[in-house]
Amino acid sequence: MEARALKIKEIVAEVIRVPAERLSLTSRFREDHAVDSLRSIEIMASLEREFDVEISSEALARMVDLAGVLAVMEELAATP
Repeated sequence: MEARALKIKEIVAEVIRVPAERLSLTSRFREDHAVDSLRSIEIMASLEREFDVEISSEALARMVDLAGVLAVMEELAATP
């Protein structure tokens, strides 16, 4: 995993309060880690602050697991 992806994983793990090693690409935040909607918004806000991006509500809806978060962040990084 590249440095940016590792940083994203660390941020998500910190917000949802699980060790980063327990957070897989496909473990679902709500079902596997009991993440509620408020915590999802905290993930979004933390990523927006760290990477100076704006995440839309449509993108937030796709951020149900780490793979979804990484995909959204990759798309935002590719947008000028």
